[in-house]
Amino acid sequence: MKPEVTRLLGEWRDGNRAALDALLPLVYEELRKLAESYIGREREGHTLQPTALVHEAYVRLIGQEVPDFQNRAHFFGVAAHLMRQVLVDSARKFRAAKRGGGRKVSLDGIGIDIGDDKANSPFLSLNEALENLEKVDARKAKILEMKYFGGLTLDEIVEASGVSKATVSRDLRSAEAWVRVQLTNNDA
Repeated sequence: MKPEVTRLLGEWRDGNRAALDALLPLVYEELRKLAESYIGREREGHTLQPTALVHEAYVRLIGQEVPDFQNRAHFFGVAAHLMRQVLVDSARKFRAAKRGGGRKVSLDGIGIDIGDDKANSPFLSLNEALENLEKVDARKAKILEMKYFGGLTLDEIVEASGVSKATVSRDLRSAEAWVRVQLTNNDA
């Protein structure tokens, strides 16, 4: 399936819209699993469903100019980024409406609970930390996003980022520590 996804991405990039139609069934279930994971980390009472998250990300994906996807891992990295943006937009709308319902959410690997006041989403706190990290080190922010929002394995991140496995591992540890400090400082 992985070579088929990469082949279809190349055909789509080359202008074959039918390739996009053939691609969606191959990646849909994996995208839906990612969406379920994101929704599970969201605040209580969140109304966005995993299927809606996948569909909104898909609409944003096909609404752009055809991206130059290098491979399957790169595609899932972009899809993860789009899902993150959908969740952040949703959380911002929720906060603007000043409705309540908060809880603490643990992000696997980072090992910290993100405090969630009555009007905030944990994704807003994480998004802000990632945006700040991006200003300091864009590669580390992208690698962390691919892992936590893209669900990519270490090998897939290596493939998508074009850097060595040792560098990806080092960047992940450093980025996780940096974000942990940012989130801890925001909770204080």
